[in-house]
Amino acid sequence: MSNLTTISRRVLLGGTAAVALGLAASAAQAEMLPVEKDELTFGFIKLTDMAPLAIAKEKHFFEDEGLYVSIEPQANWKVLLDRTITGELDGAHMLAGQPLAATIGYGTEAHIVTPFSMDLNGNGITVSNDVWAKMKGHIENGPDGKPQHPISASALKPVVDEYRSAGKSFNMGMVFPVSTHNYELRYWLAAGGLNPGFYSPSDTSGQIKADVLLSVTPPPQMPATLEAGTIQGYCVGEPWNQAAVFKGIGVPVITDYEIWKDNPEKVFGMTKQFVDANPNTAIAVTKALIRAGQWLDADDGANRQEAVEILSRPEYVGADAEVIANSMTGTFEYEKDDKRPAPDFNVFFAKFATYPYYSDAIWYLTQMRRWGQIADEKPDSWYAEAAASVYRPDIYRKAAESLIDDGYLTASDIPETDGYKAATAAFIDGVEYDGRKPNEYLEKFEIGLKGSEDVASLASN
Repeated sequence: MSNLTTISRRVLLGGTAAVALGLAASAAQAEMLPVEKDELTFGFIKLTDMAPLAIAKEKHFFEDEGLYVSIEPQANWKVLLDRTITGELDGAHMLAGQPLAATIGYGTEAHIVTPFSMDLNGNGITVSNDVWAKMKGHIENGPDGKPQHPISASALKPVVDEYRSAGKSFNMGMVFPVSTHNYELRYWLAAGGLNPGFYSPSDTSGQIKADVLLSVTPPPQMPATLEAGTIQGYCVGEPWNQAAVFKGIGVPVITDYEIWKDNPEKVFGMTKQFVDANPNTAIAVTKALIRAGQWLDADDGANRQEAVEILSRPEYVGADAEVIANSMTGTFEYEKDDKRPAPDFNVFFAKFATYPYYSDAIWYLTQMRRWGQIADEKPDSWYAEAAASVYRPDIYRKAAESLIDDGYLTASDIPETDGYKAATAAFIDGVEYDGRKPNEYLEKFEIGLKGSEDVASLASN
């Protein structure tokens, strides 16, 4: 029997009255871990999904663990990763692909680990007004006369073909080559019959054989870049899709929830060197972040408006509260006067959102292989080993067990899992994903590398 199960049985068998009276008291009397380092600096990018960091600080969850934390916005994802590796930052809000790519040696090489998944969902794909006007003729309307969602990239294909016939490239922005946004945008395009291009060891543009040219644009700059006509669309987290609606320059056509229901998004990353040198500190940080996620999702989102006000401050996201609230409070606006319910657009704790599943890591690795960032075929065992070297549910469980002791969690808040979610077909194209069978998964796609294929053989065809 696991420690977590033993603890939960002890709590549950203590009697309803004892539990009810004891939760607050145990929290007040909880003993802090003897942390090795109590003054910490964490980095983030100005996106609403950095919320667990802001809330852990503003609600004093870090201080409850004996930690004194400074939180600093970073210029872009590369700077954030580099500063974490050099130790200027003790940890950071990261793209899920960053720790994986760094650890397997794609791009900047370093061993980064993550004990905490920051959220589910939270991204969208936006196109310019002109592109949207052309897409609408290929989209069916629902009974209310509004476009029927989810919108397939097959509606974008005639627009891309028109650009190509006119000798023009169709350009879209994403935030980083190993970002969730890159892989979600690629997935959506490929599911609609558009090739988003490949990477190779000698060409890291990601534009080999591409129908749509994808390039990096920092999140806060995306609306202005779209308005300038440099790109025709982009995939980004909030509030930068809703910002396009408010500015009247673009239309979000799909959310990542519609591409892959309840997909994992950002993670909190630290170097393995830091975690090995400061194991209690890593657990304490994870405890504070779990509590922040719990607060964000508590009471059916009762705290979300307060979270919006915190995030709107210039030291955090620094966008208008009204823009942030458009997606953070249970709705999503696709275009003016087309605001729809989206209760799960941002999930920070429910559905075991904070747990670092190996199968989540493996999905990102499959997309790196699919698009050539992993140049050669790898056995299924390699994917499992790479995931386990980065995702650290052992740290998470120690934090969770401590929070149960402290009275903040119950056993039902933590999944009973070997690290793998059940197979799911909750994707826009209905293709089933099983994290235990990555190579079998890759074989299912018409567009993308699989088996022993490499980009050179595709380029010659």
